[in-house]
Amino acid sequence: MLAVTASRVVLADYFGAYLDKRELQGALQGTVHDERPSGSDHSELWFDFVADIGDGFDATYSIAYLLGQEHLTVEDQTLQRGRFLMMGGDEVYPTPTSRRYENKTKGPYEAALPVPPAGGSPNLYALPGNHDWYDGLTGFMRLFVKDGKDHVGGWTNAQSRSYFAIQLPHRWWLFAVDTQAGAYIDDPQLQYFHAVAAQVQEGDRIILCGPSPSWVEAVQDPGAYDSIDFFVRTVLKPTGASIKVMLSGDLHHYARYANEDRELIHCGGGGAYLYPTHRMPEQITVPQPASLSRKTSEPPAHYELRSTFPTKAQSRRYAAGVFGRLPRRNFGFVALLGTLQTMLMCSMLGLFSHHHPVSALTKRWLELPIGICGLLIVVACVLFAKSPTGGTLNSTRRTVLGIVHGAAQIGVGVLGTWLWELSALPHNAWPWPVPLTLIYLVVAGLASTMVFCAYLLIASALGVNVNELFSAQAIIDSKSFLRMHIDPTGKLTIYPIAVPRVSRSWVANPDAHGTQSWLVPRQPIKYQFAESPIEVK
Repeated sequence: MLAVTASRVVLADYFGAYLDKRELQGALQGTVHDERPSGSDHSELWFDFVADIGDGFDATYSIAYLLGQEHLTVEDQTLQRGRFLMMGGDEVYPTPTSRRYENKTKGPYEAALPVPPAGGSPNLYALPGNHDWYDGLTGFMRLFVKDGKDHVGGWTNAQSRSYFAIQLPHRWWLFAVDTQAGAYIDDPQLQYFHAVAAQVQEGDRIILCGPSPSWVEAVQDPGAYDSIDFFVRTVLKPTGASIKVMLSGDLHHYARYANEDRELIHCGGGGAYLYPTHRMPEQITVPQPASLSRKTSEPPAHYELRSTFPTKAQSRRYAAGVFGRLPRRNFGFVALLGTLQTMLMCSMLGLFSHHHPVSALTKRWLELPIGICGLLIVVACVLFAKSPTGGTLNSTRRTVLGIVHGAAQIGVGVLGTWLWELSALPHNAWPWPVPLTLIYLVVAGLASTMVFCAYLLIASALGVNVNELFSAQAIIDSKSFLRMHIDPTGKLTIYPIAVPRVSRSWVANPDAHGTQSWLVPRQPIKYQFAESPIEVK
């Protein structure tokens, strides 16, 4: 799976410009969607936002199940199911295929809401993320771009392109921009949005959605915000409308930055493994000062981190849990490290024997087996530290950490070899070597894994391999989604729904009828507000 995923990433990175299906979408209907109830501009509207789904079943279906319920009650507040659902990116993991979309995305959502409710089918809109682009958007287009002619369970596929604009009540708009992992915005898409912008009036309010929180990513890479900034400068700013909310998924948690003028929210808690919150900066500047040499849509503004889910304290506790979760969830990785350590030990047999003079000792260090095993370990550790995800781009820091990690892993091998020879067991007499070697493999693998876990904790504190610290644990809890409400006065209220623990046990409901879910949790799923509801006027 890793090899296939890596190959798709390479193809997407290097050949995406030649396979850009956005260029072809100009031939499709450029629909401006209207979600005002009964076409009126004087009523209220509920709608939902979820992102980063289609990974593990328990997490994905827990969120889908809650989204499919007619209403949720949180702190004595009744929140109605949305008139439409927007999926904010990365609708399947790890790579997109038609079968994966069917099994990991469409299947859970169809089981959660099998048929349209009596009051009418809520619409479904989806914005592609980087994982959706790994096949050039082929699977995404087949599932979501149906222009109202197909369903995902009780939700109607409403969109006609991979990007869209939705007119909301009380002069609210939702713009969803497909930036193809930071690529330029294609001309058909710009033409579509310029045509929509012609309908936007001064004083209108806009929710701008992108596939990733570029305002946060720009802290490490100032160019990450350029595509959205270009869109704001050339499409939205000339209208005189106000961008009140920027919204995205991609980072697998909930976090909100804000100032007196705008909310910057990312909520990627729809089902994928948890991403840490304790590394989130307390303040960000958008656009970044490093971007000032180029044209920018507006002067830099400062935003404060107002809330995260999970909290930073809980995120640190999750991080420390790597020592238990990694070996328990992935014993194959323990076996891999144990095999490498056993190879290293076998190459150093006799190194600590008292029967070898110093000259022989020196000679053995220069022998090819030791050099190959040691070099393999150090190179692997350096390459792992240079992984492009989850942290600073400082190459020197990554290289040093990788070398130190590699040296620590070699140290485990040297210590293991010394203990092996110190034991004075009959290593060379059958049947001792085989069972003893297997025991050594397991013990050395566990020791090497603990060193690896310690490296992840230390490196993440320095901004390296932050993503890997949490992806290695595959934490399925602490999920989230947004339920939003525009009331009759035009006030937008954002309700961040947090699920501290997803359901792990389900009961089939063969007698389900209508909109009842095909699977129900054995115990009710507990949910709460990630923070107090956010009011935007």
